[in-house]
Amino acid sequence: MSILTRVEGAHAATKPGRGAPGRLSVVAATGFLVLAACYMLLPVYWLLVSSTKSQGDLVSTPGLLPAHWHLGDNLAALFAQQDGVFARWLLNSLLYAGAGAAVATALAAAAGYALAKYEFRGREAVFSVVLGGVLVPASALALPLFLLFAQVNATNTFWSVFLPSIVSPFGVYLSRIFATASVPDEVLEAARMDGAGELRIFRTIVLRLMSPALVTVFLFQFVVIWNNFLLPLVMLQDDDLYPVTLGLFTWQSQTSRLPQLQTLTIVGALISVVPIVLTFLLLQRYWRAGLSAGAVKS
Repeated sequence: MSILTRVEGAHAATKPGRGAPGRLSVVAATGFLVLAACYMLLPVYWLLVSSTKSQGDLVSTPGLLPAHWHLGDNLAALFAQQDGVFARWLLNSLLYAGAGAAVATALAAAAGYALAKYEFRGREAVFSVVLGGVLVPASALALPLFLLFAQVNATNTFWSVFLPSIVSPFGVYLSRIFATASVPDEVLEAARMDGAGELRIFRTIVLRLMSPALVTVFLFQFVVIWNNFLLPLVMLQDDDLYPVTLGLFTWQSQTSRLPQLQTLTIVGALISVVPIVLTFLLLQRYWRAGLSAGAVKS
């Protein structure tokens, strides 16, 4: 009995010691995440504060401290500059990114599904080429693409920016991995036995099963196209075709001659963040739906 009592006492004595390091690690991890979040959000905070300042306050007050509220005036000046060209740039970016990401997602879904579920000669070679495309930086392709479009006199057009944006090697890779894991062969065979064609199977079954991955591909491609700068810089000369990134760059390059453009560039940068945030908020529910679908037992 004495030995048992000693063991129980020793066990009880070690319990607080176990809990303390656990709580300490949680606090440390939480503190690190808070610091990381603050670091990531600090530029956004500066952008928000600076957008509310006049040109004089922007250069005479500390960057992280607010001054007199001029956001409304700045927004009015932003959309009135150069006969409202910023609204045209914003619409161009939405068209490039929205349509480009949608087409890229559809192509990536079809290619990834085919590479995952169809047996054909050279399948692995094709997938190896796709993996190679993931490793090639987009900046390395800007000049070759310009030369290709110049051969057909298609530079300085909408298509010179749109067509390169609909190819997503990463999307194909992710779609193949997800299709392999989430699309059962038994379901496909059952649909074929019921007389469904391959296109109908892809539209009604495969796309639904792959929806979480496709949302990821769409968001990734949307952000990549929205933030794309080098390709429009190389391809475009017409102001009316500029995306918002290139348009704001042209304004920023003129601030030494027109100082008021500095404030407009900052406010425009703030506005350009809004579509990305809204897209993420609107599509995140599909992630939750996809993650929880596997937990429902039929």
